[in-house]
Amino acid sequence: MVNRKYYIIAIGIFLALLTLIHVLILQKLSPRVVLEELYYIPILFGALQFGLKGSLLTWLSASLLYLPFFFGSWSMTLMDFVDRVLHLVFSAVFALLAGLLVERAKRQQKELERNRYLANLGHVAATIVHDLKNPIITILGFARRIREGKGNIDAAAEAITESAQNMQKIVHNVLDFSKPVHLELKEVDLRDVIRQASESCRAKAEENGIKLTVHMPNFPISALADSFNMQRALINIINNAIEASGKGQQVRIALVAKKRFVSITVKDYGSGMDSETIENIFFPFYSKKSSGTGLGMAITKKIIDGHQGRINIKSQTGSGTEVEIELPYNLPRMAIGNVYSSKT
Repeated sequence: MVNRKYYIIAIGIFLALLTLIHVLILQKLSPRVVLEELYYIPILFGALQFGLKGSLLTWLSASLLYLPFFFGSWSMTLMDFVDRVLHLVFSAVFALLAGLLVERAKRQQKELERNRYLANLGHVAATIVHDLKNPIITILGFARRIREGKGNIDAAAEAITESAQNMQKIVHNVLDFSKPVHLELKEVDLRDVIRQASESCRAKAEENGIKLTVHMPNFPISALADSFNMQRALINIINNAIEASGKGQQVRIALVAKKRFVSITVKDYGSGMDSETIENIFFPFYSKKSSGTGLGMAITKKIIDGHQGRINIKSQTGSGTEVEIELPYNLPRMAIGNVYSSKT
Protein backbone atom coordinates (compact mmCIF):
# COMPACT_ATOMS: atom_id res chain seq x y z
CA MET A 1 0.00 0.00 0.00
CA VAL A 2 2.84 2.40 0.80
CA ASN A 3 4.42 1.87 -2.62
CA ARG A 4 1.10 2.42 -4.40
CA LYS A 5 0.66 5.67 -2.50
CA TYR A 6 4.11 6.85 -3.57
CA TYR A 7 3.36 6.00 -7.20
CA ILE A 8 0.12 7.97 -7.09
CA ILE A 9 1.90 10.97 -5.54
CA ALA A 10 4.67 10.77 -8.15
CA ILE A 11 2.15 10.72 -11.01
CA GLY A 12 0.27 13.68 -9.51
CA ILE A 13 3.43 15.75 -9.05
CA PHE A 14 4.57 14.97 -12.60
CA LEU A 15 1.21 16.04 -14.04
CA ALA A 16 1.19 19.26 -12.01
CA LEU A 17 4.75 20.21 -12.97
CA LEU A 18 4.15 19.38 -16.62
CA THR A 19 1.03 21.54 -16.70
CA LEU A 20 2.80 24.42 -14.94
CA ILE A 21 5.70 24.33 -17.39
CA HIS A 22 3.24 24.10 -20.26
CA VAL A 23 1.36 27.22 -19.11
CA LEU A 24 4.53 29.24 -18.51
CA ILE A 25 5.89 28.43 -21.95
CA LEU A 26 2.62 29.31 -23.69
CA GLN A 27 2.47 32.65 -21.89
CA LYS A 28 5.93 33.70 -23.06
CA LEU A 29 6.29 31.95 -26.40
CA SER A 30 4.18 31.10 -29.42
CA PRO A 31 1.02 29.08 -28.75
CA ARG A 32 2.39 26.51 -31.17
CA VAL A 33 5.17 25.68 -28.70
CA VAL A 34 3.41 22.96 -26.68
CA LEU A 35 4.38 20.01 -24.54
CA GLU A 36 1.24 17.90 -25.03
CA GLU A 37 3.15 14.77 -25.99
CA LEU A 38 4.78 14.58 -22.56
CA TYR A 39 1.40 13.77 -21.02
CA TYR A 40 1.76 10.29 -22.51
CA ILE A 41 4.54 9.56 -20.00
CA PRO A 42 2.43 9.66 -16.80
CA ILE A 43 -0.41 7.87 -18.62
CA LEU A 44 1.96 5.03 -19.52
CA PHE A 45 3.39 4.99 -16.00
CA GLY A 46 -0.13 4.78 -14.55
CA ALA A 47 -0.91 1.87 -16.86
CA LEU A 48 2.25 -0.01 -15.91
CA GLN A 49 1.63 0.41 -12.19
CA PHE A 50 -2.16 0.12 -11.94
CA GLY A 51 -3.38 -1.35 -15.22
CA LEU A 52 -6.39 -0.11 -17.17
CA LYS A 53 -7.92 1.68 -14.21
CA GLY A 54 -4.66 3.53 -13.53
CA SER A 55 -4.17 4.61 -17.14
CA LEU A 56 -7.75 5.93 -17.47
CA LEU A 57 -7.63 7.79 -14.16
CA THR A 58 -4.27 9.32 -15.09
CA TRP A 59 -5.68 10.38 -18.48
CA LEU A 60 -8.71 11.92 -16.78
CA SER A 61 -6.49 13.86 -14.37
CA ALA A 62 -4.24 15.02 -17.21
CA SER A 63 -7.29 16.08 -19.25
CA LEU A 64 -8.71 18.13 -16.37
CA LEU A 65 -5.37 19.89 -15.98
CA TYR A 66 -5.26 20.43 -19.74
CA LEU A 67 -8.71 22.07 -19.96
CA PRO A 68 -7.40 25.62 -19.22
CA PHE A 69 -5.59 25.49 -22.55
CA PHE A 70 -9.00 25.77 -24.24
CA PHE A 71 -9.91 28.94 -22.35
CA GLY A 72 -6.60 30.73 -21.85
CA SER A 73 -6.04 34.43 -22.33
CA TRP A 74 -3.75 33.88 -25.32
CA SER A 75 -5.14 33.90 -28.86
CA MET A 76 -6.07 30.54 -30.34
CA THR A 77 -6.89 29.72 -33.95
CA LEU A 78 -9.29 27.02 -35.13
CA MET A 79 -6.35 24.77 -35.97
CA ASP A 80 -4.99 25.18 -32.46
CA PHE A 81 -8.37 24.19 -31.05
CA VAL A 82 -8.63 21.14 -33.34
CA ASP A 83 -5.07 20.15 -32.45
CA ARG A 84 -5.86 20.16 -28.72
CA VAL A 85 -9.12 18.26 -29.16
CA LEU A 86 -7.28 15.62 -31.16
CA HIS A 87 -4.65 15.47 -28.43
CA LEU A 88 -7.34 14.62 -25.87
CA VAL A 89 -8.82 11.97 -28.19
CA PHE A 90 -5.48 10.39 -29.06
CA SER A 91 -4.32 10.37 -25.44
CA ALA A 92 -7.60 8.67 -24.46
CA VAL A 93 -7.05 6.00 -27.10
CA PHE A 94 -3.45 5.61 -25.91
CA ALA A 95 -4.58 5.27 -22.28
CA LEU A 96 -7.17 2.64 -23.25
CA LEU A 97 -4.75 0.60 -25.36
CA ALA A 98 -1.91 0.86 -22.84
CA GLY A 99 -4.18 -0.20 -19.99
CA LEU A 100 -5.62 -3.15 -21.94
CA LEU A 101 -2.17 -4.33 -23.03
CA VAL A 102 -0.80 -4.14 -19.50
CA GLU A 103 -3.84 -5.97 -18.12
CA ARG A 104 -3.42 -8.70 -20.72
CA ALA A 105 0.29 -9.00 -19.95
CA LYS A 106 -0.46 -9.31 -16.23
CA ARG A 107 -3.06 -12.02 -16.89
CA GLN A 108 -0.61 -13.91 -19.07
CA GLN A 109 2.07 -13.61 -16.39
CA LYS A 110 -0.27 -14.95 -13.71
CA GLU A 111 -1.28 -17.82 -15.96
CA LEU A 112 2.36 -18.56 -16.71
CA GLU A 113 3.23 -18.55 -13.00
CA ARG A 114 0.25 -20.79 -12.26
CA ASN A 115 1.28 -23.26 -14.97
CA ARG A 116 4.88 -23.18 -13.76
CA TYR A 117 3.73 -23.81 -10.20
CA LEU A 118 1.58 -26.77 -11.28
CA ALA A 119 4.42 -28.14 -13.40
CA ASN A 120 6.86 -27.81 -10.51
CA LEU A 121 4.38 -29.41 -8.15
CA GLY A 122 3.94 -32.33 -10.53
CA HIS A 123 7.71 -32.65 -10.92
CA VAL A 124 8.20 -32.64 -7.16
CA ALA A 125 5.50 -35.24 -6.62
CA ALA A 126 6.89 -37.47 -9.38
CA THR A 127 10.42 -37.18 -8.00
CA ILE A 128 9.38 -38.05 -4.44
CA VAL A 129 7.34 -41.02 -5.66
CA HIS A 130 10.25 -42.21 -7.78
CA ASP A 131 12.77 -41.88 -4.93
CA LEU A 132 10.49 -43.68 -2.49
CA LYS A 133 9.51 -46.44 -4.92
CA ASN A 134 12.84 -48.28 -4.94
CA PRO A 135 13.25 -48.61 -1.15
CA ILE A 136 9.59 -49.63 -0.83
CA ILE A 137 10.11 -52.39 -3.41
CA THR A 138 13.21 -53.53 -1.53
CA ILE A 139 11.40 -53.60 1.81
CA LEU A 140 8.41 -55.52 0.40
CA GLY A 141 10.66 -57.99 -1.42
CA PHE A 142 12.83 -58.84 1.58
CA ALA A 143 9.83 -58.88 3.94
CA ARG A 144 8.20 -61.47 1.65
CA ARG A 145 11.38 -63.56 1.68
CA ILE A 146 11.51 -63.47 5.49
CA ARG A 147 7.86 -64.49 5.70
CA GLU A 148 8.47 -67.37 3.30
CA GLY A 149 11.60 -68.40 5.17
CA LYS A 150 13.89 -67.89 2.20
CA GLY A 151 17.41 -66.48 2.14
CA ASN A 152 19.52 -65.05 4.94
CA ILE A 153 17.30 -63.36 7.51
CA ASP A 154 20.08 -61.14 8.84
CA ALA A 155 20.95 -59.89 5.35
CA ALA A 156 17.27 -59.28 4.60
CA ALA A 157 16.82 -57.36 7.84
CA GLU A 158 19.87 -55.26 7.05
CA ALA A 159 18.53 -54.46 3.57
CA ILE A 160 15.15 -53.51 5.02
CA THR A 161 16.80 -51.26 7.61
CA GLU A 162 18.97 -49.56 4.99
CA SER A 163 15.98 -48.95 2.70
CA ALA A 164 13.96 -47.53 5.59
CA GLN A 165 16.84 -45.20 6.45
CA ASN A 166 16.98 -44.04 2.82
CA MET A 167 13.26 -43.28 2.93
CA GLN A 168 13.74 -41.41 6.19
CA LYS A 169 16.56 -39.40 4.61
CA ILE A 170 14.35 -38.47 1.64
CA VAL A 171 11.50 -37.38 3.92
CA HIS A 172 13.86 -35.36 6.15
CA ASN A 173 15.39 -33.63 3.12
CA VAL A 174 11.97 -32.70 1.77
CA LEU A 175 10.85 -31.38 5.16
CA ASP A 176 14.15 -29.56 5.59
CA PHE A 177 13.77 -27.82 2.26
CA SER A 178 10.13 -26.89 2.87
CA LYS A 179 10.94 -25.11 6.13
CA PRO A 180 12.56 -21.66 6.26
CA VAL A 181 16.22 -21.65 7.23
CA HIS A 182 16.65 -20.34 10.79
CA LEU A 183 20.17 -19.00 11.17
CA GLU A 184 21.98 -18.14 14.39
CA LEU A 185 24.39 -15.52 13.12
CA LYS A 186 27.52 -15.02 15.20
CA GLU A 187 30.87 -13.47 14.48
CA VAL A 188 33.10 -16.33 13.36
CA ASP A 189 36.42 -16.80 11.64
CA LEU A 190 35.52 -18.21 8.23
CA ARG A 191 38.84 -20.03 8.14
CA ASP A 192 37.59 -22.30 10.95
CA VAL A 193 34.34 -22.95 9.11
CA ILE A 194 36.16 -23.88 5.89
CA ARG A 195 38.71 -25.98 7.73
CA GLN A 196 36.01 -28.03 9.49
CA ALA A 197 33.99 -28.48 6.28
CA SER A 198 37.04 -29.60 4.30
CA GLU A 199 38.08 -32.06 7.00
CA SER A 200 34.58 -33.58 6.92
CA CYS A 201 35.07 -34.24 3.19
CA ARG A 202 38.71 -35.33 3.29
CA ALA A 203 37.98 -39.01 3.90
CA LYS A 204 35.69 -39.13 0.87
CA ALA A 205 38.31 -37.34 -1.22
CA GLU A 206 41.03 -39.82 -0.23
CA GLU A 207 38.70 -42.73 -0.89
CA ASN A 208 38.14 -41.45 -4.43
CA GLY A 209 41.80 -40.61 -5.00
CA ILE A 210 41.15 -36.86 -5.07
CA LYS A 211 43.65 -34.32 -3.75
CA LEU A 212 41.85 -31.76 -1.57
CA THR A 213 43.75 -28.48 -1.05
CA VAL A 214 42.73 -25.47 1.04
CA HIS A 215 44.20 -21.96 0.55
CA MET A 216 43.42 -19.34 3.19
CA PRO A 217 44.87 -16.05 4.48
CA ASN A 218 47.20 -16.04 7.49
CA PHE A 219 44.94 -13.51 9.25
CA PRO A 220 41.39 -13.97 10.60
CA ILE A 221 38.47 -13.40 8.24
CA SER A 222 35.64 -12.33 10.50
CA ALA A 223 32.03 -12.57 9.33
CA LEU A 224 28.54 -12.93 10.76
CA ALA A 225 27.59 -16.50 9.97
CA ASP A 226 25.83 -19.59 11.22
CA SER A 227 28.79 -21.93 11.47
CA PHE A 228 26.76 -25.16 11.34
CA ASN A 229 24.64 -24.24 8.32
CA MET A 230 27.55 -22.67 6.46
CA GLN A 231 29.45 -25.92 6.93
CA ARG A 232 26.43 -27.79 5.53
CA ALA A 233 26.48 -25.61 2.43
CA LEU A 234 30.24 -25.99 1.93
CA ILE A 235 30.22 -29.74 2.52
CA ASN A 236 27.56 -30.18 -0.13
CA ILE A 237 29.55 -28.10 -2.65
CA ILE A 238 32.84 -29.86 -1.86
CA ASN A 239 31.25 -33.32 -2.08
CA ASN A 240 29.77 -32.43 -5.47
CA ALA A 241 33.22 -31.33 -6.63
CA ILE A 242 34.75 -34.60 -5.42
CA GLU A 243 32.07 -36.68 -7.15
CA ALA A 244 32.62 -34.77 -10.41
CA SER A 245 36.40 -35.32 -10.32
CA GLY A 246 38.38 -38.23 -11.63
CA LYS A 247 41.01 -40.19 -9.73
CA GLY A 248 44.21 -38.18 -9.33
CA GLN A 249 42.53 -34.82 -9.91
CA GLN A 250 42.44 -31.90 -7.49
CA VAL A 251 39.67 -30.00 -5.71
CA ARG A 252 40.84 -26.57 -4.66
CA ILE A 253 39.18 -24.53 -1.89
CA ALA A 254 40.20 -20.89 -1.48
CA LEU A 255 39.23 -18.03 0.81
CA VAL A 256 40.03 -14.48 -0.36
CA ALA A 257 39.18 -11.13 1.25
CA LYS A 258 38.09 -8.61 -1.37
CA LYS A 259 37.10 -4.97 -1.06
CA ARG A 260 33.36 -5.47 -0.65
CA PHE A 261 32.98 -9.12 0.28
CA VAL A 262 34.68 -12.36 1.19
CA SER A 263 35.00 -14.92 -1.60
CA ILE A 264 34.97 -18.67 -0.97
CA THR A 265 35.64 -20.72 -4.09
CA VAL A 266 35.50 -24.47 -4.63
CA LYS A 267 37.06 -25.46 -7.95
CA ASP A 268 37.35 -28.89 -9.51
CA TYR A 269 38.81 -30.02 -12.82
CA GLY A 270 36.35 -32.80 -13.48
CA SER A 271 33.53 -33.49 -15.90
CA GLY A 272 31.90 -30.06 -15.66
CA MET A 273 28.23 -29.29 -16.31
CA ASP A 274 26.22 -28.56 -19.43
CA SER A 275 24.07 -25.44 -19.79
CA GLU A 276 20.87 -27.27 -18.81
CA THR A 277 22.37 -28.46 -15.52
CA ILE A 278 23.73 -25.00 -14.69
CA GLU A 279 20.34 -23.43 -15.42
CA ASN A 280 18.47 -25.88 -13.19
CA ILE A 281 21.06 -26.64 -10.52
CA PHE A 282 19.22 -24.68 -7.81
CA PHE A 283 15.85 -26.06 -8.87
CA PRO A 284 14.43 -28.39 -6.17
CA PHE A 285 14.62 -32.11 -7.01
CA TYR A 286 16.63 -31.52 -10.18
CA SER A 287 19.50 -33.98 -10.37
CA LYS A 288 21.32 -36.05 -12.96
CA LYS A 289 22.86 -38.26 -10.30
CA SER A 290 21.74 -41.85 -9.96
CA SER A 291 21.17 -41.29 -6.23
CA GLY A 292 20.08 -38.34 -4.13
CA THR A 293 17.01 -36.15 -3.90
CA GLY A 294 18.27 -33.18 -5.91
CA LEU A 295 17.77 -30.89 -2.92
CA GLY A 296 21.41 -30.34 -1.95
CA MET A 297 22.14 -27.24 -4.02
CA ALA A 298 18.63 -25.84 -3.46
CA ILE A 299 19.18 -26.00 0.31
CA THR A 300 22.70 -24.62 -0.13
CA LYS A 301 21.35 -21.58 -1.95
CA LYS A 302 18.76 -21.02 0.79
CA ILE A 303 21.57 -21.00 3.36
CA ILE A 304 23.72 -18.58 1.35
CA ASP A 305 20.75 -16.30 0.70
CA GLY A 306 20.03 -16.34 4.44
CA HIS A 307 23.53 -14.97 5.01
CA GLN A 308 22.81 -12.10 2.56
CA GLY A 309 25.35 -13.66 0.24
CA ARG A 310 25.47 -14.81 -3.37
CA ILE A 311 26.49 -18.04 -5.05
CA ASN A 312 27.88 -18.06 -8.60
CA ILE A 313 28.71 -21.05 -10.76
CA LYS A 314 31.06 -21.22 -13.73
CA SER A 315 31.30 -24.53 -15.53
CA GLN A 316 31.95 -26.08 -18.90
CA THR A 317 31.56 -29.66 -19.96
CA GLY A 318 34.91 -31.41 -19.68
CA SER A 319 36.66 -28.42 -18.10
CA GLY A 320 35.53 -28.56 -14.48
CA THR A 321 33.41 -26.32 -12.30
CA GLU A 322 34.04 -23.34 -10.04
CA VAL A 323 31.53 -22.42 -7.36
CA GLU A 324 32.00 -19.04 -5.69
CA ILE A 325 30.26 -17.88 -2.53
CA GLU A 326 30.29 -14.15 -1.81
CA LEU A 327 29.61 -13.12 1.79
CA PRO A 328 29.63 -9.78 3.61
CA TYR A 329 32.38 -9.67 6.20
CA ASN A 330 33.93 -7.75 9.10
CA LEU A 331 37.60 -7.16 8.37
CA PRO A 332 40.09 -4.38 9.16
CA ARG A 333 40.71 -2.38 5.97
CA MET A 334 44.51 -2.81 6.28
CA ALA A 335 44.11 -6.55 5.92
CA ILE A 336 42.29 -6.29 2.60
CA GLY A 337 44.45 -7.27 -0.31
CA ASN A 338 47.02 -9.20 1.74
CA VAL A 339 48.11 -12.37 -0.04
CA TYR A 340 47.02 -15.60 1.53
CA SER A 341 49.73 -17.97 2.61
CA SER A 342 48.09 -20.74 4.60
CA LYS A 343 47.83 -23.96 2.65
CA THR A 344 46.74 -27.37 3.80
